[in-house]
Amino acid sequence: MTQEKKLLRKDKTDTFNSKKMKSFYAWDGDVLVLNILGTPSAKRDCIGKPRGNQLKISVTAAPVGGKATDYMVKFLSKEFGVSKKDIEVVFGRMSINKQLRITAPTILPRVIVRHQK
Repeated sequence: MTQEKKLLRKDKTDTFNSKKMKSFYAWDGDVLVLNILGTPSAKRDCIGKPRGNQLKISVTAAPVGGKATDYMVKFLSKEFGVSKKDIEVVFGRMSINKQLRITAPTILPRVIVRHQK
């Protein structure tokens, strides 16, 4: 990513206040911001139900050196119809509590569609 793009992206995130999120997701322009409660070493990869202001996401990868988060990004890229580079881990790479920014998702999972109504 060029320095110019990094600055532009930083400017966009500076205007969004994730602490004011009242749900597990919010839109910041065309970017979907998700608060995640991750479950590594699960039996299967799945997007679960919201738990408070977090969305539960389970992955089969073991939590070793952030590899479960990397695997989660790969899994979610398919679920949201974007490439892995379109998903940014804002915080929580080595934690079960994470925040992700997904740029211009082309597919919205049912759990998000249901909560938009």
